[in-house]
Amino acid sequence: MTCPPIRSVCVFCGSSAGRLPEYAAAARQLGQLLAQRNLRLVYGGGNIGLMGILADAALSSGGQVIGVIPRHLMDKELGLIDCTELVIVGSMHERKARMADLADAFIALPGGIGTFEELFEILTWGQLGLHAKPCGILDVAGYYQPLLALLDRATGEGFLRSEHRGLLLTETDPAALLAALTAAKPPELPKWLERGET
Repeated sequence: MTCPPIRSVCVFCGSSAGRLPEYAAAARQLGQLLAQRNLRLVYGGGNIGLMGILADAALSSGGQVIGVIPRHLMDKELGLIDCTELVIVGSMHERKARMADLADAFIALPGGIGTFEELFEILTWGQLGLHAKPCGILDVAGYYQPLLALLDRATGEGFLRSEHRGLLLTETDPAALLAALTAAKPPELPKWLERGET
């Protein structure tokens, strides 16, 4: 399985802006950078928090933005209707599947449980060989250091193979992360669970 050329980047991020101004600044910078590099943004379709900041920055810089949002959130007027394309789906499950289908790479900005869940699901799909699309974390102000330490602990304790740990790229600068995603080559992954392993 080979990585497709990157034309669209799915970004998972918070529906809150967080406490530090660095979070919003990173979302704004990433949105602008995606537009400048003619990379289409795929995201959760919201108009609040880092999601809204990211999408607004991409759109105001002339970029293309596809938002994917479930009907129940759209009904609460949380959808960004100014997107290049706003896809309304029936459920959170459909949202994640559609975002994954539309994207060639994935980035996680700071966020909460929903962001973590989206990131880990797409990593799991990569671990299982369901896709070969690169995944990365933009570690703003050290936000993801505890999570990265947990992954390293899981690797050290034998719950996560080093090849699978290597699926998640990490950078602190948006341009460096995009460069790493573009240069990424899918590793030769062993079968994720051998007979006799638990």
